Amino acid sequence: MPTPETYVIDYRAAEHLLDARDPRGAIQLLDAVIAAYPEHTAARLLRARAFFLGAQLRAAEMEFGYVLEREPDNAFAHFALARTLERAARPDEARRHFRLAAALDPRPDFVAAAGFERGAEGGSPPPEPR
Repeated sequence: MPTPETYVIDYRAAEHLLDARDPRGAIQLLDAVIAAYPEHTAARLLRARAFFLGAQLRAAEMEFGYVLEREPDNAFAHFALARTLERAARPDEARRHFRLAAALDPRPDFVAAAGFERGAEGGSPPPEPR
């Protein structure tokens, strides 16, 4: 039977797999962590990033949404959801979340993605979520 320490190890291993561009491996490990701790938003955020990297956009959108239901002031989750929506060809929905991300955390990349510097349209695309 897994222990809480096992889940911490799996979470850390999933981070490394995601850094190594292995989203499927990360998702596999995180599924077990989330099954044991369904309210663990950090694990869900990491799994959402893995879904995004693996081009599983609907699953990524659902996970980012889950995180935002529990942490509506999570600027990174808004930004990453926006990137997911943008990639899914839903720019109007994406713009709203880019702007929320920038309002919550005025990091230069969030502000640039929100389009505050260039108006509502145009400019270069925002960076990928980490």
